[in-house]
Amino acid sequence: MKVAFAGTPDFAAGHLRALIECHHEVVVVVTQPDKPGKRGKKPIASPVKKLAVSHELICLQPQKLTADDLSTYEFDALIVVAYGQILKIDVLSLPRHGCINVHASLLPRWRGAAPVQRAILAGDHETGVTIIQMDEGLDTGDMLAAEPITIKAGDTAAKLFQKMLDSGQRLLIETIDEIEAGTVQAVKQPIQDTVYAAKIDKDEALIDWEGSSNIVDRKVRAFQPDPITYTYLGDMRVKVHAGTEDSDKEGIPGEVLEVSKQGILVACGKGAYRITEIQLPVGKGTILKPADVLNGRTDILHAGVFLNSRAP
Repeated sequence: MKVAFAGTPDFAAGHLRALIECHHEVVVVVTQPDKPGKRGKKPIASPVKKLAVSHELICLQPQKLTADDLSTYEFDALIVVAYGQILKIDVLSLPRHGCINVHASLLPRWRGAAPVQRAILAGDHETGVTIIQMDEGLDTGDMLAAEPITIKAGDTAAKLFQKMLDSGQRLLIETIDEIEAGTVQAVKQPIQDTVYAAKIDKDEALIDWEGSSNIVDRKVRAFQPDPITYTYLGDMRVKVHAGTEDSDKEGIPGEVLEVSKQGILVACGKGAYRITEIQLPVGKGTILKPADVLNGRTDILHAGVFLNSRAP
C-alpha cells in the first residue's frame, strides 16, 4: 500500500521507521515547521524530518496542513502519529482509506494531547496503544486495533513511550495489512469511559511537598524526560530527575531528612521521597547522583535544609 505519513516527535519517527522498513511504500512525509533554536541558534528540525531526509523522502512542513498540500501525491492512506495539528475534513477524506492514527492510550481513556503523562499522574496501572480511523473529533474515531500495556512501578514517561513504540510499530503494520486485505474490523468507542488528557503546563512540574510521597513519585516519573519536575532550594530552582518513594520516615514537608549514598530523603505530607538524581543551577549544571552531592555539594544540600514549592 502507498501511504503518506504525518508526525513530529521521536515517538512518531519510530513509527515512520517501521513503515520505511516494511513492505509498504512511504510516498510523502509531513511534519511541523522547524523550531527556533535556543539563544538565536539555527532552527531545529523535528525527529521525523531528520529521518525522512536521511532516507531521501519528500518532506513537507506546512504551517497548517490542507488537502492542497497533498493533492499532487498518490497514496491510499495517511498515517498520523503525534503530528501536532488537528486535521480538517478535506485532509481526512482525501485518501481512499482515510487517515489512520496511532494513539498512546487505550481509548476512550485519555483522549487528547498528553495521554502517557496523564496516565502516570493518575496512578493508572494499565494503558496501551490504539489504532483508530480518524474523524473530525478529538481521538473519537472507530478503533481498528488496540493492545494493553502494564504501567509498572518505576516506569517514566520515557520508558512507557518506548513500550508503546514497540507495540505500536507492529500493530500499525498489521492494521495496514488488514486494511489492504479488506479484513480490518472497526469498533465504535464506548462513551461512558471517556477521559481527556489535557496538554501539560510546565507549571504542573513544580513539586508540592505537602502531598504524599506517592504523588511526588508519579509526578517525577510522568515528567521525565520533559518538562522535568522542579523545586526550590532557597532562591535556586532545582530539577528533580529521579527518585523513589520511602514511607518509613516523616518530617516537615520539604525538609531534607538525610543525604546519603542512597539518596536525598525529603519529607512529604505523607511519607518521604528519596531523590536519586538532582540538578542544581551551579557549576556546569550537571545531573548529580547522591555520591556527587556528598562529595561536593553538602555545603548547600544537607539534612535540615528545606526544599520549597515556591520561590522565596
